Amino acid sequence: MKTKLFLLILISFHVLILPAQVFSGGSESVGIDEHLGDTLNMELEFINEKNEKVKLKDIIDRPTILSFVYFNCPGLCSPLQQGVAEVIEKIDLELGKDYKSITISFDYLDNSDLAVEKKKNFANKISQDKAAHWYYLTGDSANINGILKATGYKIKTAGLDFLHPSGIIMISEKGVIIRYLYGLTFLPFDLKMAVIEAQKGTPRPTINKVLDLCFNYDPQGKRYSFEVTAIAATMIIVAALVLLVVLLLKSRKK
Repeated sequence: MKTKLFLLILISFHVLILPAQVFSGGSESVGIDEHLGDTLNMELEFINEKNEKVKLKDIIDRPTILSFVYFNCPGLCSPLQQGVAEVIEKIDLELGKDYKSITISFDYLDNSDLAVEKKKNFANKISQDKAAHWYYLTGDSANINGILKATGYKIKTAGLDFLHPSGIIMISEKGVIIRYLYGLTFLPFDLKMAVIEAQKGTPRPTINKVLDLCFNYDPQGKRYSFEVTAIAATMIIVAALVLLVVLLLKSRKK
C-alpha cells in the first residue's frame, strides 16, 4: 500500500510540473532550453545601430546582458526592454565599466534604422554615457539562428509576429553562458549576482521559471493576465490527488 501511495504521489507531481517543462524545454516548444556553461561563437556577425558590421567578440569584453526581441513586437519586447533599463538604473554597478548590454532582434527583416528608433525609446531612460554601452543589433537569418540555437532560445512565427519567451541571459567576457533571468522585471540584487558570477566565470542554475507558466501577457492592456486554465487544471489535479490519498488511507484502515 505504501508503495502504491508513493507511486501515485510521484505521478501526480510529474503531472503538476509538466506545464513548466512544456514551456522551458522540449524540442518543439516555445521557450528556453538552458545551455549553462556553453560558449557562444564569438565570430557571429551582426549590424549595430550605426549600420556597422560587428562580431560578438568586438563587443563582449566583460559580463554582458543578452536579450532577444523583435522591433515590431506588440507584446513582451517593449516591457522587457523597459525592465532592463530600470534595473540598469537601480543596480550599483556601472554599465560600460562593470558590464555591458546587448539586444538582438531575431527578426532578420529588422534593420539598423529600426534599431536606432527602438534604442531611443529605452536608452533615453538612462544616461548617455551608459547608453553607449547598450548595443542594439540586427542580422541575417544564419547569424540569428546561430545565437538562438546556442542560447537555447526558441521562437515560432505566428503570421507577421513571433511567439517567444521573456528573459535575459548573462554572458561572461569569454562568451560563456552564466545565468538565465526570466520575466519582464529584474531585481538589482539578482542582476548584480549574475554579473559577479560572470566575472568569476561560474554558471548558476535558474530558480524562478514560474512567471510565464502562470501568466499570459495582454498586449492591449499592456499587463499580465492570470492564466485561469492552467491554474484551474493544477487545482483539479491537486484536489484529485488529495481525494485519492484519503480513499487509500480509508481502504488501508478497513
